[in-house]
Amino acid sequence: MLVLVAPGQGAQTPGFLTPWLDLPGVEDRLRAWSAAIDLDLVHYGTNADADEIRDTAVAQPLLVAASLVSARQLFATAEDFSRQVGAAAGHSVGELAAAALTGALSEDDALTLVRKRGLAMAEAAAVTETGMAALLGGEQDVVLPHLEKLGLTPANVNGAGQIVAAGTAAQLAALAEDKPEGTRRVVPLKVAGAFHTEHMAPAVTALEAAVGQVTAADPHTRYVSNKDGRVVTEGQDVVRRLVGQVANPVRWDLCMETFKELGVTGIIEVSPGGTLVGIAKRALPGVQTLALKTPDDLDAARTLIAEHSAQAE
Repeated sequence: MLVLVAPGQGAQTPGFLTPWLDLPGVEDRLRAWSAAIDLDLVHYGTNADADEIRDTAVAQPLLVAASLVSARQLFATAEDFSRQVGAAAGHSVGELAAAALTGALSEDDALTLVRKRGLAMAEAAAVTETGMAALLGGEQDVVLPHLEKLGLTPANVNGAGQIVAAGTAAQLAALAEDKPEGTRRVVPLKVAGAFHTEHMAPAVTALEAAVGQVTAADPHTRYVSNKDGRVVTEGQDVVRRLVGQVANPVRWDLCMETFKELGVTGIIEVSPGGTLVGIAKRALPGVQTLALKTPDDLDAARTLIAEHSAQAE
């Protein structure tokens, strides 16, 4: 069974969209979305530097657009996608791409929402000096109580020995001085704020207003939610979860448990892939994985689809 996943914030690198623009129709699609959301996706995906694309309001639409245009090279229609893919999920902002790919949202609505999401989260992050840090190693039942003691939130529970903590600058400084037992390293992340925590509550309010202007549909392919790893079958429920998830932890570990229960045999991470398949290699041994980084990876991705999608039919 094939699972398709979409990456979250931090996966973007300068110029990563450049090779995709050589493919027919990609630049036109990106320019149409750029006009619709008032953000030059072509510029930011090709010529902008690392600091420019680190901006939450830029990074989030850029990532969703990249996931959608790269996935379109593999699945031309919704019918192709639903026939060949057994389940789909996205990490954090990647959930917007997964919602569009499974038909819960249109691509245009997904881009409109992610633009508003990025702006709202950037505004919320500016209120207090906050951030995030990845903890590498350590047992979950040791790490989580330690974070609670320091007042930090486990914003991403990614599985395979990786948890991302989020909170104020002072709380993160305390964590750097007092690591949980068994944790090898605490790595500060280059993000603008404490995403998926109570600090993002204002962004939830902004998104609640925004979703009233989009139309949700029931997914045509299993959509696995970051909230609890469950398969969500109703479009309105997908949208509700997308809104609330902004201020709640990402449970990617539970998503992978669901993939395993569904019988996953292959995983493709759409552009700019790499992080999620890296986690899957550690957490799901024996599952074939592929990161769709550039168009050069398309032939290998099509081969993997051919080998694994028959089990989803």
